[in-house]
Amino acid sequence: MIYHRDDMTTAGGAPDILEQLAPVSAESRCVTIGLPAPGPGAADNRFPLTPEGAAILTERGYRIKIERGAAAQLHFTDASYTRAGAEVTERAETLAADIVIHLSPLATADINMMRRGAMLLTLLRPDEHTREAVRALLARHIIAIALDLVEDSEGNTPFADILSEIDGRTAITAAASLLSAPYGGKGILLGGVSGIVPCEVTILGSGIAARAAARSAFGLGAMVRMFDNDVYSLRRAARDLGQWVIGSALHPHVVENALASADVVVNTLTADAAEGFTVDADMASRLKREAIVFDLASEPGNIFPSLRSVAFGSDARAAGNDCCLTNVGRATPRTAAMALTNTFVTLLHELTACEGVTNALRLLPGFQRAAYTFLGKAVNRRIARIGDVRHIDINMFLTLS
Repeated sequence: MIYHRDDMTTAGGAPDILEQLAPVSAESRCVTIGLPAPGPGAADNRFPLTPEGAAILTERGYRIKIERGAAAQLHFTDASYTRAGAEVTERAETLAADIVIHLSPLATADINMMRRGAMLLTLLRPDEHTREAVRALLARHIIAIALDLVEDSEGNTPFADILSEIDGRTAITAAASLLSAPYGGKGILLGGVSGIVPCEVTILGSGIAARAAARSAFGLGAMVRMFDNDVYSLRRAARDLGQWVIGSALHPHVVENALASADVVVNTLTADAAEGFTVDADMASRLKREAIVFDLASEPGNIFPSLRSVAFGSDARAAGNDCCLTNVGRATPRTAAMALTNTFVTLLHELTACEGVTNALRLLPGFQRAAYTFLGKAVNRRIARIGDVRHIDINMFLTLS
C-alpha cells in the first residue's frame, strides 16, 4: 500500500501526523480484453462474451473493449455492453488489447494490428491457419492459446466440451427442421407418431457431442444407433443414455446397413479416434435419398472424404445429396455465448491468480498444453508444420524463465 501524510493541528497547536491510503490509479494496473467481431468469412461466427459476463470482468478490474456491432447476431446491443461497463470501439482498438478473444483463428492483417507480446485466446482449428498467419504470430511474439485444448485439474477440456455439447444438440434440432417440407425436406416428423415408424438417427462416435445428439434425438422419439471402436466410451454412453440407444463397434458391414436406413447421420469421430475408418464413396452411395449428414468433427471431411463439406446455413438442399453439413453450432450463437462466458470468467480468474501468463503456463499444466505460439516460437507441432518453422518444446522456456 502507498501512504501519504496529512498535517493536522491538534488542540495544543502541535501537528498530528496521520497515515492514510493514497489514491492509486487503477488505469495503470488494468488488463484490457479485446473482443473483435467475427471476421468476414470466419468459419466460426460465434461470440464469446455476454453483457453479464462483461459486467463481471469489469467489476474484477478488467477493461473490456468490444467492436461495434460485434454481438448483433446474438441480439445483444452495443448499449447493453456499455451499461455493463465495456467500451464499444473500432476493430483496431480491440486488437490492440492485452488479451484478444476471437474464436476463429485471426487473419494475418488482424494479427499485425495486435500489440507485441499480447495474448490471443482462440480455437486451434489447424485447417484455418495459413503459413503467413503463423509467421505473423511468431513475429509479434503473440502468446496464442488454443481454448479447445485447455484442460482443467481433472483432465476435462471445458471449452471443447461445452461447444461439442451445443453442436450435438443443435444438429438434431436442425435435422428436425430440415426434414420438414418448408425447409426442402421430405415433410416427415423426426420422431414419428402413433402407428408410424420414427426416423432413424445414426451417430458415429460416443463422446460428449454424440451423447448430446443421441439424447436430443431419442427425446424427440427417433430411433438411435451409435457406433464407436472405443468400447469403454460406448459403455459410458449406455450408462448415461439408458436402453434407448443401440451401441455397436465400427464394423463396416453393420455401419453400412445403418447408413442405408438412416434419415439423419451425425459424425463426431476424428480421424485419430476412428483408427483409419472412413465412409468411402461406395458406402456413402448407399445413403438414403435426401438423408441429412452432419460432420461435427473439429476437422471435418476425414470420415466422409467423398462428400463435400458445406457450412450449415448455406443452401445445402441445392447442393444435393453428396454433401455433409459442418459448423452447425453457429446456428445457436446466443446459447454458445452464455455457456462460454461462464468458462471464460473462470479461466481469466485463474490467469490473474497466477500473476502472469508465464506463471500460469508453469503452474497450470492443462493451460500449458494449450499454448501453440510462445515468445516467438511455435510450441505446437501441427502449427509449426503449417508455419514451416521448427517446433520448440515449451518446457524449455518455462524451465529457464
